[in-house]
Amino acid sequence: MKSKYVLLASTMLISVATFAQKDQIKAAEKALKAGKSDEAKTILLDAESVITNATEAEKAQYYFVKGNVMLDLANKSIDKDNNLSLAAGAFQDLIEVEKASGKSKYTAQATKSVIDIKYKLINEAIADSKIDKYEVAAKKLYDAYQLDKKDTINLYYAASTYVNAKNYDAALKNYDELKKLNYSGKGTNYFAVNKLTSQEDMYLTAAERDRMIKLGTHEKPRTEVIPSKRGEIYKNIALILVQQGKAKEAQQAVADARKANPEDTSLALTEANLYLEAKDFDTYKKLVADILVKNPNDADLVFNLGVLSANAKNSVDAEKYYNRVIEINPAYTNAYINIAALKLENEKPIIDEMNKLGTSTADMKRYDILKKKREELFKSTIPFLKKAVELDPKNVDVAKTLLNVYSALEMTAEYKELKAKIQ
Repeated sequence: MKSKYVLLASTMLISVATFAQKDQIKAAEKALKAGKSDEAKTILLDAESVITNATEAEKAQYYFVKGNVMLDLANKSIDKDNNLSLAAGAFQDLIEVEKASGKSKYTAQATKSVIDIKYKLINEAIADSKIDKYEVAAKKLYDAYQLDKKDTINLYYAASTYVNAKNYDAALKNYDELKKLNYSGKGTNYFAVNKLTSQEDMYLTAAERDRMIKLGTHEKPRTEVIPSKRGEIYKNIALILVQQGKAKEAQQAVADARKANPEDTSLALTEANLYLEAKDFDTYKKLVADILVKNPNDADLVFNLGVLSANAKNSVDAEKYYNRVIEINPAYTNAYINIAALKLENEKPIIDEMNKLGTSTADMKRYDILKKKREELFKSTIPFLKKAVELDPKNVDVAKTLLNVYSALEMTAEYKELKAKIQ
C-alpha cells in the first residue's frame, strides 16, 4: 500500500511541475507583450531546468516564446550578438521539436524569424568588416550559414573573412568544409533596372527577370556570369598550409584538387605558384608549359602567369607574358600598366647608386651615365602608360605616374596637356 501512495505522490509532483511550466511560459509571453523582455527572459530561465519533462506542445511554445524574447532584446541592442544567437537557437529547437511531433503550430513563423536573423547577421557582418572587425564579422557569417546550410555562399564569405582576421585555423576549417561540399560558387545572376527606383534588381533566373521586363516595370536587362571560386578555395587552403609550414601538404592538396577539377585553370595556376615559391623552377616551368598548351590564347591566364613571374622577381618572364597578353588582346589595360611598373622598378637601383657617388671626375662621369640610363628607362614606359591612360582615362593613378615621367623628362608640353585632361 505504501508504494501506491509514493507513486501517487510522484504523479502529483509531475502534474504540479507541468502546471508551473505552463504558468511560467504564459507569464513570459505576457511580459513580452508588455514590452518587458528582460523580465520575460528571467521567467524563462527559471523554467529552463524542467522544460525537458514538458510535453512536445509545451516545449514548442517555450522555444517560440524564448526565440521572440531573445530577438526582441537583440532588436533593442541589448547584448545584441549573444541574444541573436540565442534567438536563432531557440527557433531551430522549436522547428526540430515540431518536426519530431508531426505538428507545426509555430514552425512557419519560426522559419521566417530564422531567415530574418540570418539577414541581420549578414548585414551586421558587412558593417563589422567595414570597420575591420573581421573576427566578429566572420563568426556572424558562419552563424548565418549554420541557420541556412543551403546558402553556402555565407560559409565561403566566413572563410574569406577569417583570412582577413588572420585566424587561419578557423579559415582552414571553413575552407575544408567547402571542399567537402565540392562548393564552386559558379552561377549566373540576372539584372534589370527598376523604372521606379532607377536601381538594378537581381533575379535568380532569366525567366523571372524577363517577366518583369514584359510587365513594363523594368528595363536594361544585364546578365552576369559568376566564375567558379573553387580555384581560390584550394589556393587559400594551400597558402594557409604553406604558412603553417606544411608545404608538401599544400602541394598535395592542390594536386588532389586538380585531379577532381582537371579543367580548372585557376587550380593549375595555384599549383604552379606553389612550386615557384618552393623554388622548384623545373616543375614550375613544366606546369606553366602544360597550362599554355591547353589555353594559349587565354589573355587572363597569360596575365596571371605574368603576375606569378613578377612576384617571383622574374621580370624577364613577366614582361614576356604581359607582351603576349597585349598580342592576344590589345585592349588589356592592366598588361600595359604592369609592364610600365616592371620597368619603373629598375629606377631604384639607379637612384641608389647615384646617391652614393661623390664629386670626383670619375663619379661625375658615372653620374651622367646613370642619369641618361634613368631617362631612357622613363622614355621606355611612356608608350605603355599612354596606352593605359587612353584605355582607362578615369584611372588617376596611372595618369599621375605618366605626369611624373613627363616631369622627370622635362616634357613640359605633354605634361600640361595631360594635366588639363585629368583636372
